[in-house]
Amino acid sequence: MTTVHNFGVTPISCHSWSGDRKSLALSQNSKDVGLFTSSGSDWKQTGLLDQHDLRVTSIDWGAKTNRIVTCSMDRNAYVWVLDENGDWKKTLVLLRINRAATCVRWSPDENKFAVGSGAKIISICYHEKEFDGWVSKHIKKPIQSTITSIDWHPDNILIAAGSTDFKVRVYSAYVKDVEARPSPTEWGSKMPMGNLMKEFTNSSSGGGWVHAVSFSPDGSKLAWAGHDSSISVADAANDMVVMKLKTNLLPMSSLTWIRPNIIAAAGHNCVPYTFIVESDSITLGSAMEEDKKKESSGNTSARSKFQNMDKLGQNELESKLNYTHQKQISEIRIVEGEKGNVDTFSTCSLDGKIVVWNLKTLAGKMKDLKI
Repeated sequence: MTTVHNFGVTPISCHSWSGDRKSLALSQNSKDVGLFTSSGSDWKQTGLLDQHDLRVTSIDWGAKTNRIVTCSMDRNAYVWVLDENGDWKKTLVLLRINRAATCVRWSPDENKFAVGSGAKIISICYHEKEFDGWVSKHIKKPIQSTITSIDWHPDNILIAAGSTDFKVRVYSAYVKDVEARPSPTEWGSKMPMGNLMKEFTNSSSGGGWVHAVSFSPDGSKLAWAGHDSSISVADAANDMVVMKLKTNLLPMSSLTWIRPNIIAAAGHNCVPYTFIVESDSITLGSAMEEDKKKESSGNTSARSKFQNMDKLGQNELESKLNYTHQKQISEIRIVEGEKGNVDTFSTCSLDGKIVVWNLKTLAGKMKDLKI
């Protein structure tokens, strides 16, 4: 079963849920972030974060601390905190970058966050008590191009980053000012700040940009999606073996682990797909939505024609896909459950919709869906 939330025809570039999942932060391809609260079957706008000067590229809402972090093409990031009066107060983060910020994620403990950028830098940001503000440490080498995606390891220390230089890298993001000395993991034991733990190439011939990265629930595997329509998984517990599946689908732009061995990915196909990770291979599961049969529209009245143009921004000459989403899916976010044991997740799209996918009901209705 899917639940569709329509926010108009303006593309939604990124979104994030509050800890109680009753509120939603989203950016409609603009410099502003709208905050919405569920009101029955509808959404009521309860706030507007409007301090950025250029388009917002990423949002993350901390479930534990109820803090929102946003980043933008204006090279800035802000941390937003809800005060006693119910207003969101901003704090500028000292990123020290000279290109657009592209992605941001809180660490699992939410005592720091990472910001990827076009400056070939990952900024690891934390709260400095003496300064009473958010400062950053830089990870630079050997990044050669824009960081497109980041994901934290469950241990709160390691971070994975995908970039447009066709590489996926795992770094140590240990900040001694805010956390204890880390323990060794499958990815390595030496973890000074910025240490490159492992580097993977999307393919021997390049393989295109890396659009999304995601650690497995236990942190032993790392999955990524490439622009060559591939899904790859590196297994640190199995001598860093890399498994790769090239598909005949369009490229994926976001992915996450919905079960310990199942990945959900979505992108230019406009519908999420599942991928099953075995001990030595990856196989394509199925689409999470069956092709809806095209219904013949018959004779369209002049009134309905103008209604479509006004409400949906469509006319009868425009084609319609057989899926709920009509345009590229920008992002997948977990709604209910946690990574590896997801009950529902959401997708936002350039068609102005956010769709919530219920895995239990979908698996019961679709024979080919392997969950």
